[in-house]
Amino acid sequence: MPLTRQDRERILTKVVRLVDERFFDPHFDLSGWHAQVHARRDSLLALDDPEEFEQEMHAVVSKLGVSHVGFYHRSARRVPARLAIGATLQKCAVDSDAVWVFHDVHEGGPAHAAGVERGDILIGVGDKPSKPPDGPTFAMGTTTAIVVQKLDGRQIRAVLDIPVPRSRQLPYCTPRVVSHSVLGNGTGYLKVSVFPGVVGIDVARDLDAAASALKECPSLVIDLRGNPGGGIGGLRLMSYLTPGKTPVGYSLTRGRATASYDKEKLRRFDRIPSSKWALLPLALRFALGDRSTVLVTEGLGAQAFHGSIAILVNEHTASASEMIAAFAKENGLARIVGNTTAGRLLSGDTFKLPCGYVLSLPVGAYYTWQGRLLEGVGITPDVEVELSYSALRSGLDNQLSVATKSD
Repeated sequence: MPLTRQDRERILTKVVRLVDERFFDPHFDLSGWHAQVHARRDSLLALDDPEEFEQEMHAVVSKLGVSHVGFYHRSARRVPARLAIGATLQKCAVDSDAVWVFHDVHEGGPAHAAGVERGDILIGVGDKPSKPPDGPTFAMGTTTAIVVQKLDGRQIRAVLDIPVPRSRQLPYCTPRVVSHSVLGNGTGYLKVSVFPGVVGIDVARDLDAAASALKECPSLVIDLRGNPGGGIGGLRLMSYLTPGKTPVGYSLTRGRATASYDKEKLRRFDRIPSSKWALLPLALRFALGDRSTVLVTEGLGAQAFHGSIAILVNEHTASASEMIAAFAKENGLARIVGNTTAGRLLSGDTFKLPCGYVLSLPVGAYYTWQGRLLEGVGITPDVEVELSYSALRSGLDNQLSVATKSD
């Protein structure tokens, strides 16, 4: 349905107000952004086509220059691969040609179910070729055919059954969250694809089961490649990195950051409940007052693999999974192997706008316990190693090989 000029003006006015009142990035100067909005105001209000208006408004809010920012209509159905099909893609030069290579294909996601594997090349989506720099997107709630080139050179047609999202919280599809195995040299291998849920009771149970199965392993590799983050369930994984109760980091709201504060006196979250019955008192405890919070590990005791842990990360490792890598590196609990992480560590929220539009904004900042703000920076690995396409063609995950030698 076309938008009237009055509709567009109401939407733009509310976006500006929400940014003024709720947006939080400790290093951002809003005056420059306001000047850009003012300069584009007349052209924005003149856009009769809803799709063009949405694209331009998204471009405007993207000028805030941080993660967790977006403008979209709630009926939006096209999303990136990492959210829609449980896989990440990386631009790669193969035989001097720029192509999209599947990096992380999470077990249980639509791509994995269709037979896609790490190292496969995306040739096309539907009847359209797919090449960099245009990142492929996928329509939700559809059956979509893609053409991929396998590592042996064969081209196959794979059919993806892409679910309808229950909400705009990531991920839209939920792959297998936790998987584990014992590698040939006796090293434990733990893969976590995402941290679903706000509190993470279910993922905490899955991590407990995996830790129990790997408890005799003298060393451990934790694979967080392609993990986009999610809720606070990552605290359970951090708690398996160290025996005692150790401060991890803290989140600050805009109000708390602009006032004086003592991080030692912020309220603490130091235990994931064991059942959903405990969620109500937990919600009541954190619903009142300022939501700035310190994270503290749960004190799960010594593990056989302590002192010999490696964590695999890449450019698709984001948010809550970056908190884990940062905590491990800051406290010398594990060696970080792979590529620098995404640097998406602000806390976001969504706000309803007129005419069915939605605005995503960061409303809180996360700091490591030593006070480092990682938004836009990410975590640099102790051992930097690119995933090698030639190694994948020979059946070798070279990043995992390095991790098993550096734990």
